[in-house]
Amino acid sequence: MFEPVLLKNIDVPDGHLLSTYEAGGGYQALAKVLREYTPDEVVNLVKQSNLRGRGGAGFPTGMKWSFVPKQSGKPKYLCCNADEGEPGTFKDRIIMERDPHQLIEGLAVSAYAIGAKTAYVYIRGEYVTAIRRLEQAIAEAHEKGYLGSRILGSDFNFTVHIHCGAGAYICGEETAMLESLEGKRAQPRLKPPFPAVAGLYASPTVINNVETLACVPHIVVRGPDWFRDIGPDKSPGPKLYCVSGQVRKPGLYELPMGIPLRELVDHAGGPSPGRKIKAVIPGGVSAPVIPEHGLDVGMDFDSLAAAGSMLGSAGVIVIDDSTCMVKVATRIIEFFHHESCGKCTPCREGLNWVVKVLRRIEAGDGAPGDLEQLDMLCKGIFGNTFCALGDGAAMGLRAALKHFREEFVAHVEERRCPFH
Repeated sequence: MFEPVLLKNIDVPDGHLLSTYEAGGGYQALAKVLREYTPDEVVNLVKQSNLRGRGGAGFPTGMKWSFVPKQSGKPKYLCCNADEGEPGTFKDRIIMERDPHQLIEGLAVSAYAIGAKTAYVYIRGEYVTAIRRLEQAIAEAHEKGYLGSRILGSDFNFTVHIHCGAGAYICGEETAMLESLEGKRAQPRLKPPFPAVAGLYASPTVINNVETLACVPHIVVRGPDWFRDIGPDKSPGPKLYCVSGQVRKPGLYELPMGIPLRELVDHAGGPSPGRKIKAVIPGGVSAPVIPEHGLDVGMDFDSLAAAGSMLGSAGVIVIDDSTCMVKVATRIIEFFHHESCGKCTPCREGLNWVVKVLRRIEAGDGAPGDLEQLDMLCKGIFGNTFCALGDGAAMGLRAALKHFREEFVAHVEERRCPFH
């Protein structure tokens, strides 16, 4: 039985309060690093743990921190990406609502490691409860001396600010988020320069996800060896999986990284009585769908990449055999088309055409050559956009066409949906 680490306080009464967090050992990691470690030693500690970013890309966290120049002459910033706009994903919201001090301590330790005095939590404005809980937690931490000037009697000064977004999915992309923080239209920047060198206000900036930052205090207290012993060597640690869709027990599950996808679906109760699993989207709608016969894949970055998909935000969406995959693909592409920032032509125009073709097929008005046109459009979008939004849309549609092409063909030939 796996003992929860990140979710240990979510069902504790008043788990969002500082007193509850302290009673469970909260802020011991911050006290330890301020007392025993230099910033470089904290960076090396996280490197040794092999913590990889939980926001989607899976980039090694300690390595990202080490890219920040030490003598830039500019202030350094830490940004927490709490936008969580990926459909099927709700893990960060739970941390911020039920255990916000875990995030604040992670921010403080991480800021100390990179030399930042200011952090911004970029959170989607719809997360009203999470915002209020974070505001309360920041006030409590200031009053107790965990934030502010000369934290715990040290020379470390650190402040956390909350910035509420307006619900734009594109702000999950790190440079678009920085543009929004600066008061500009949220559109991705051309890289390089990368944020570690020229990020917020053209200053060195580290951007980490809520779950990533929440892992940091536990690594400090329990050690990097403990973290590496959970899950596979290249993608270790505890992991939060959001399971939704056509399962009996949808919800948030904390399990080791690398758990087989089939086993994860079983944890969520499996399909409804009388139904069978058709496919699973393993990492939010930008992750290519995996058919039932491929569900023995491990839920980690490398295993899913080898299987032609990705872990992404670990938003696991289960699809049973009553569902039309053409309808699923259409809804997903409609989402990406709606959320495209419009900066680059392949994404802006390409997704517009993909939506038109898919809607036509779904409505029973498909024509010969439509599937080939979809293949061509995916080829024109993938790898030709400023950010990964277009890539995610193209990869998802490609996977649906590959694994369930017979359903698309049936829609075109029968001029109707076989499922409805």
